[in-house]
Amino acid sequence: MNQMESEENLLHVSLLLLLFGSQFTLVGPAAPEEGWQVYSSAQDTEGRCVCTVVAPQPTVCSRDARTKQLRHLLERVQNMSQSIEVLDQRTQKDLLFVEKMEVQLKDLENKFKLVEDGHETNIARQFKSIKAKMEELRPLIPVLEAYKADALLVQQFKEEVANVTELLGSLQEQMGGLDYQELHSRVMTLEDRLKACMQRLACGKLTGISEPITIKSSGSRFGSWMTDPLAPTGDNRVWYMDGYHNNRFVREYQSVYDFMSTDNFTSHRLPHPWSGTGQVVYNGSIYYNKFQSHTIIKFDLSTSLISRSRQLDFAGYNNMYHYSWGGHSDIDLMVDEGGLWAVYATNQNAGNIVLSQLNPNTLQIIRSWTTNHPKRSAGEAFMICGTLYVTNGYSGGTKVHYAYSTNSSTYEYIDIPLTNKYSHLSMLDYNPRERALYAWNNGHQVLYNVTLYHIIQ
Repeated sequence: MNQMESEENLLHVSLLLLLFGSQFTLVGPAAPEEGWQVYSSAQDTEGRCVCTVVAPQPTVCSRDARTKQLRHLLERVQNMSQSIEVLDQRTQKDLLFVEKMEVQLKDLENKFKLVEDGHETNIARQFKSIKAKMEELRPLIPVLEAYKADALLVQQFKEEVANVTELLGSLQEQMGGLDYQELHSRVMTLEDRLKACMQRLACGKLTGISEPITIKSSGSRFGSWMTDPLAPTGDNRVWYMDGYHNNRFVREYQSVYDFMSTDNFTSHRLPHPWSGTGQVVYNGSIYYNKFQSHTIIKFDLSTSLISRSRQLDFAGYNNMYHYSWGGHSDIDLMVDEGGLWAVYATNQNAGNIVLSQLNPNTLQIIRSWTTNHPKRSAGEAFMICGTLYVTNGYSGGTKVHYAYSTNSSTYEYIDIPLTNKYSHLSMLDYNPRERALYAWNNGHQVLYNVTLYHIIQ
């Protein structure tokens, strides 16, 4: 019997008792449950108990399902409110910096103009050179204006969420007024707009990489380690894969602290050995390149079953188009804010890097981009905000020297130093949730923080 049938039967019995209540002595229970109402309790003339009936309050009974829906909506709005607070703090901090920079730029420009108009020609000539450099900064001004507009947008979000929260609170008490579907639509719209705003403010162009933070020293010279960027709150598990071929055991540590301080782990056995160090854990599954093949496998870590496998057509494998350090690194899987990606090379693209966005459920290619960077000349690579970043090597003095944007299908050469502390990088991947690069550096598990320049369009 389901809940609604049970409630209807209780009400039916209560009505019968009310109809025949004159033949019984009414007795109330000592402490009925909160939110329930006593309809009738009775005993016959010989003192035998006939029945005791309690039922939900009339205002709650008929709308119990909707109450749960509204409670669920309220929780979602509260979660949105927390996200907006974080976004607001970050935006306000950026805005203060931006406004200060804007004043300095305009003040500097005015000083240049005064000197140019002055009598001292030599000094003016020197300042003209400086002014030319300053012209390069001029495009920053509309970006600053965009920051101010975004700060206003966040404030509007806060006000709208506050209004919806107030409505939900009122509806929980009164259970009337605004139609549920209309309210649900408003919450969904707010969520979509918040996600879009956060995406704009979260993504940007890589401008710097911090000094490395060594988390642990373990394993062989080659390997990979990672956390899941889509793991639920509280799930801080670390995944550890030693070696680049002929191994199929993945270690699971409960947290970074456990990974650093203990050797307590759970071992997962994969159905096939992996190839290279380009594995990723994403939304509860591990994605990896099957050894000596161009097959990608999606392995569900909760069920220990292969949920999907697919060949990456034309991709080189078995050390055909590896990174410059070798190690069967032909196919490198990675994630960023936009989802799951594969980096590889093909004969059709003359051994140059091909970048494909993959559907994480089906492993089908959504779209591919061909670049002009030779795969064998790349030390390592990672994705941030739809841009592929490639290092010039894996040992010695290392830097990020090439960037290919999938948003504009263009590339540029850049110069961002990367401290290669232990002299041999065999894995470098970005985690969008933590805004950090995970690296395996000659038997050391290392983290780098990144600096992104936010481009508002």
